Amino acid sequence: MTCQTYSLCVLFVMIYFGHFGNSIFLAELQNDIDQLKADFNSSYSDVADGGPIFTEKLTNWTERNEKRIILSQIVSMYLEMLKTTDKSKAHVRHITEELSTLKNDLRDDAKKMKDLMDLTKLQMNDLKIQRKAVNELFSVLQKLVGTSSLKRKRSQSQRRYKS
Repeated sequence: MTCQTYSLCVLFVMIYFGHFGNSIFLAELQNDIDQLKADFNSSYSDVADGGPIFTEKLTNWTERNEKRIILSQIVSMYLEMLKTTDKSKAHVRHITEELSTLKNDLRDDAKKMKDLMDLTKLQMNDLKIQRKAVNELFSVLQKLVGTSSLKRKRSQSQRRYKS
């Protein structure tokens, strides 16, 4: 992860959620990020290796609510990174405070991200898990059909007109 990518994502997150009501805050934050870039020596040539780490992933998340889920995880990662930085520096404290505020605003979305991560940890070859999953299958399908019924109705009506 590069500091330049961090700064771009921080700006994107804060702008996206309208955290900054005016450009003064944004200008102050940009100055803090520039100082953080210097702390991390982000002008090294290896910064560009492999492309962006966060901004590229954000293009796959198109809906506002979807983006909030992944952004909650990205904000948490920034905060984790900043835990090991020198907190005596004002710019580090300021960025950390702003990110913490954003994390609080994204609390529900972070829960959704945790739910997704918990799902990936399920041992689907465990017989007890399989039994529970089978018991829930009808309910899951009901919810899925409910969310995709409009799409299904459209495709059915298209078939009728073709006949």
